[in-house]
Amino acid sequence: MARLDQRHARNAAGEWFVDERCIDCDTCRELAPEVFVDIGTQSVVGHQPGPDQERRAWFAAVACPTQSIGTIPRRRRPDGLFPHRVDDGVSLLGWNAEESFGADSYLVTRPEGNLLVDSPRFTKFLTEPIDALGGIAHVLLTHRDDVADAARWAERYGSRVWIHPDDADAAPFATDLLDCERPTTIAPGVRAIPVPGHTRGSAVFLVDDRSLFSGDSLSWNRTTGDLHAFRSACWYSWSEQTRSLARLADEARFEWVLPGHGGRVNAPADELHERLRALVQRMKAAA
Repeated sequence: MARLDQRHARNAAGEWFVDERCIDCDTCRELAPEVFVDIGTQSVVGHQPGPDQERRAWFAAVACPTQSIGTIPRRRRPDGLFPHRVDDGVSLLGWNAEESFGADSYLVTRPEGNLLVDSPRFTKFLTEPIDALGGIAHVLLTHRDDVADAARWAERYGSRVWIHPDDADAAPFATDLLDCERPTTIAPGVRAIPVPGHTRGSAVFLVDDRSLFSGDSLSWNRTTGDLHAFRSACWYSWSEQTRSLARLADEARFEWVLPGHGGRVNAPADELHERLRALVQRMKAAA
């Protein structure tokens, strides 16, 4: 629940506000960029939402990992915000966890068994709809930073849990380790591809040669309108991440980039392939 006594002084006047516990994770700005703005170290309400923007503001309020977004007077949030459909069979889960610095997580519904990619907070507001959708067969962890409540989700559904060996100490409950060097087939149409760089054990998950769940290795930059890698948040090796993304361009085609942090994008596979190649060249130039 947002703290009125900690309401940030730089919020725009009006009903909606962000409190000073904000960790500047970018979640609210990704979900409702017309409402929330970055002031350098935190987010605030830059523009009070109009009637057509208020539902997006509620998405941000529910997803906020520190529950720093609220209204004056307090209002009951709408039902049914999450899971939120992104594409056929792919939903954003919201309820982002502070332990993963507000990273996004996703549910992929498939006849062969549903997939949870990275972990939201464990809450009945997600367990109930996920129960109705058939539970979770596999928990796919892109890297050590975004494990959050994955153990609780796996325990509830008896899920197999997959992670790269070099990040496995962050998920000692994992049932399966990915191949360190080559793609790992998890289920029909589901492959894990190692992309060391952001962390030593980073991986991406490619589903049906359409959806790339990229963790913190690759995202869409709303400002530049292009694919992006976070050099300032590269915890293992920028040069290795450059090589990893070059190999990814050789091995995979996809129409969606669905990251933990940063923007999502949907575009033709050929366009994203060329953008990924160009990103690799920019990364090499910046080495």
